[in-house]
Amino acid sequence: MATPFSDTPLSPLKTVAVIGLGTMGTGIAEVLTRAGREVIGIDVSEAAATQAGAALETSLARAVGRGRLGERERDDALARFRTSTDLAAAADADLVIEVVPESYEIKQQVFRALDGIVRPDTILATGTNALSVTRLAADSAHPDRVLGLHFFNPAPAMRLVEVVSSVLTAPAAVTAVTDLALDLGKEPVAVGDRPGFVADGLLFGYLNQAAAMYEAKYASREDIDAAMRLGCGLPMGPLALLDLIGVDTARTVLEAMYAASRDRLHAPAPILKQLSEAGLTGRKSGRGFYTYEAPGSAVVVRDALTPLDGTALAPGRPVRSVGVAGSGTMASGITEVFAKAGYDVVLAARTEEKAQAAKARVGKSLARSVDKGRMTAETAAQTLDRIRPTGSYDDFAGVDLALEAIAEDLAAKQQLFATFDKVCKPGAILATTTSSLPVVACARATSRPQDVIGMHFFNPAPAMKLVEVVRTVLTADDVHSTVRDLCASIKKHPVDCGDRAGFIVNALLFPYLNNAIKMVQEHYASLDDIDAAMKLGGGYPMGPFELLDVVGLDVSLAIEKVLHREFRDPGLAPAPLLEHLVAAGCLGRKTGRGFREYAKR
Repeated sequence: MATPFSDTPLSPLKTVAVIGLGTMGTGIAEVLTRAGREVIGIDVSEAAATQAGAALETSLARAVGRGRLGERERDDALARFRTSTDLAAAADADLVIEVVPESYEIKQQVFRALDGIVRPDTILATGTNALSVTRLAADSAHPDRVLGLHFFNPAPAMRLVEVVSSVLTAPAAVTAVTDLALDLGKEPVAVGDRPGFVADGLLFGYLNQAAAMYEAKYASREDIDAAMRLGCGLPMGPLALLDLIGVDTARTVLEAMYAASRDRLHAPAPILKQLSEAGLTGRKSGRGFYTYEAPGSAVVVRDALTPLDGTALAPGRPVRSVGVAGSGTMASGITEVFAKAGYDVVLAARTEEKAQAAKARVGKSLARSVDKGRMTAETAAQTLDRIRPTGSYDDFAGVDLALEAIAEDLAAKQQLFATFDKVCKPGAILATTTSSLPVVACARATSRPQDVIGMHFFNPAPAMKLVEVVRTVLTADDVHSTVRDLCASIKKHPVDCGDRAGFIVNALLFPYLNNAIKMVQEHYASLDDIDAAMKLGGGYPMGPFELLDVVGLDVSLAIEKVLHREFRDPGLAPAPLLEHLVAAGCLGRKTGRGFREYAKR
């Protein structure tokens, strides 16, 4: 028998019913209303329906006040919106979008009721981000008209919409809602039916890892969130984002993802269950990972876990001069940071020529700052004069801090630390900038492991504010406090973490990147769609494949291997596609080809 969608294209979706008028439903209704659609808002709660109308009036008034909407346009939009507490009000809708609570039972009740209310050619869309669209469709009288339409919160501002097809969905239905999304000014991404789809499928695994990291007391909630904001340029830290999404919602999504994947990375961290069952669900309850001024408030207030301002650390050691070992981009960037802050810097490389070249690189960077008006020519000249290039590590004899920034090779770093041990004065702090290797292994190459610490700067060092301060079990308290103070003096934000693979940022970032590769490897979504989903739906400054090509696929693979070796979790095993590209010499931008091809410079 022919389905309602099999023969002819559907008529334009002019009348839309939105079922469930919480924050998301109200936001979707506003987007549709402003785009000229007749919108019927339906909620079992009369108070919720009234509140949705008031919220729409407030939002449109704000738009008028900002000059983004005319008064006539506002009046017309308000006239296109009506509310009801009865599902029968959806009878004339061309499209119904349900955004009721994430429960199969509740959603199935809605779809079964709609089968007896709407026309046979009406499209039924679920706003779920966790439940199976196929399962919901199979329970409907017309499964071919059921699909997923996943907006992101806040719907008026977020441009991404995931259009989710099941194996039962008619192509005409997909085309109709895709055209609607484009007309709404959104970026539709077509995805298949699996828990989390693209954006949440990648995002929630990362959020779960962050929750587990906090639960293990590896780092404070403030340091985890600051690390991901400052180290990756994310708009929010993962624990603050969990509070915004709702801890209970995150747990539901992860349960669905784990049921489908059986990947331990998706098994909800126990703390999510504990917080949910205690009613500490995030902002909406006034308390989650953080405590808020009131339920629904975004204002964080102090609680028992808030670090005290000016917490006394052990008295530090004086640092007036710094030795930087290395001649690459990171070494020159760190040298520039310290020299700008007024420190005398000995820049040592394997040869005098390499050291001079690294100093010249700093000079070019300072010249660009002068050209952009960020510093005077005189200040730039004084900064450059503080840098003394050398081809011998013997010149580190008088420095107060010796910091290595050479290649990520443990044997080479251990050899260098043995050299530091011989040439540096007693009491000098010895630091490594490693992003993935064990700091304690460098410390054991010396006779003074108590003086060794990790200072993981991020690239480009002059611009990036974050430094991960990595203590080993042997690091002395005064060394730790000295490095914390030093970070403040060079205008960096220090976060404390223990000596384990990936520290904070890479331990959370690279499993997310690896999972993105698996999505492409499994032909679930394209590179472009995944990158678009994370930029538009997650607020990421770069999509995962853009970032992988910038970082370097060989570097990424090395970090993935370190994480897998340390935590021994099968979910952390490097994606075979990543290994194949590296084996083929496709390393990213630096070779002209990685996940994408680049023009040769």
